[in-house]
Amino acid sequence: MEMVLDWRSVGSLIATVMVFRTAVRDFLPPEVEIYLRRFLAWIAAAFRGPKGTILIDETDGASGGANDLYDAAQLYLGARCLATAPTVRLHKPRQAQRPVATLPDSHTTHDAFQGVRVKWASTARTVERGGSGAGFNPYNIYGRGGGGDQRSLELQFPRQHRDLIHNHYIPHIIDEATKMRLKSRERRLYTNRAAAPGDDHHRFWTSHAFSHPSTFDTLAVDPALREEIRTDLLRFAARQEHYARVGRAWKRGYLLHGPPGTGKTSLVAAIANLLEFDVYDLELTTVPTNSHLRRLLVSTTPKSVVVVEDIDCSLDLSDRNNKKKGGTNATDEVTAQLAMLSPAAAAAMAAVGRESISLSGVLNFVDGLWSSCVGERLMVFTTNHPERLDPALLRPGRMDRKIELGYCSPAALRVLARNYLDVGDEGCEDADADPDTVNNLMAEAGGLLAAGVRITPADIAEVFMGCDGAGAAAALRKLVDELRNRRDTAAAKAPGASTEDTAD
Repeated sequence: MEMVLDWRSVGSLIATVMVFRTAVRDFLPPEVEIYLRRFLAWIAAAFRGPKGTILIDETDGASGGANDLYDAAQLYLGARCLATAPTVRLHKPRQAQRPVATLPDSHTTHDAFQGVRVKWASTARTVERGGSGAGFNPYNIYGRGGGGDQRSLELQFPRQHRDLIHNHYIPHIIDEATKMRLKSRERRLYTNRAAAPGDDHHRFWTSHAFSHPSTFDTLAVDPALREEIRTDLLRFAARQEHYARVGRAWKRGYLLHGPPGTGKTSLVAAIANLLEFDVYDLELTTVPTNSHLRRLLVSTTPKSVVVVEDIDCSLDLSDRNNKKKGGTNATDEVTAQLAMLSPAAAAAMAAVGRESISLSGVLNFVDGLWSSCVGERLMVFTTNHPERLDPALLRPGRMDRKIELGYCSPAALRVLARNYLDVGDEGCEDADADPDTVNNLMAEAGGLLAAGVRITPADIAEVFMGCDGAGAAAALRKLVDELRNRRDTAAAKAPGASTEDTAD
């Protein structure tokens, strides 16, 4: 039986469709209409052709480090696509003005690029650690016998637009994420997670907002040295092409040494603030192996300062020549210590000793092949005793600059007086203080420092903090008394000092 369509039949069909459409609008709830539209769109999409899929894992399967493309995609989606998503995850970083949105696990959203509609989905799968024959598993975050969740983003698109997605859409996401990071950059302070030998972590660092107030203008160091360091840092940050042309990794090493309290940590914070770098505070005592140290390095980001404080206290990186001279005594001492322990404890300590990082591992960390894998980076070591370090760690190329921060000078005192007491070159801001008294006390304190009285900037800052609210004159008078006491004590301890000299 043939079906013949004439104009009368077409008119009836159109009328029927209009009646059905009116009935849907009048009788179906809006929620049902939305789901019906989505269902019809899904059916239509099924006939449009095959789909292409791109998987973006949260971590790099080869090294276990963070995947920058995953972070860029989450940042892009949070700013562009999640406003219409049915569910979002909100997180407000400390000191951030606005919450940050990300796509939760097992949820989807859509985006359009140059007329092409794409679909994003967030997934999570559990990755179990293999047996004894399995190799390194970067996804295991729980250590022995455990597993972890590997999160991924799945991008689906019409296969005929593969070139557009690969060559234009993905670079567009990276560029937009870079712009958003620069616009609302929150610098971070990272510290490495404690790990035992055998633990496999794919998240090596934990972070907090970095908001240290130290700047080069507030550093209590010699003005000439301060300007020299500032110039060197700005020249390093602007010479990417120069480093590439001469065939050197774009990094620079600093060794900060001097007595405790001379401002080494404040200088590190001022460097990070000047260059707007993140800070990675590396605690070597929690690093079990040389390979784990390399993974920590690879998982850092460009534009960062890697800091190892008190390097002489963290590891035995002393001069190997001195070790050779006293090697027998050191070995006997270790053997005696192990003999005092129980057999189980001695075996555990010996195993940890075999697994611990070595001087060679630290040298490769600073200046080996892996050190060129990150990008623009400063490496800063601090110590109170540079003479204890092995010369191999101090050679040029590893420590490009050695900066000694000594006891307080008259110029550094003026910086501290300006910071804490509002006493500058043009006078004192304290209306209740007598300017002549303040100037005389500043001159006397500066004279004592110039005469060789040794006091650290931290000690002077403590004196000023203890006089908070008492006024500039009272704080400076207390500082002068402290400097006099130190002068008299040093004179009494000097060789050849007599009782009569001490009495005078």
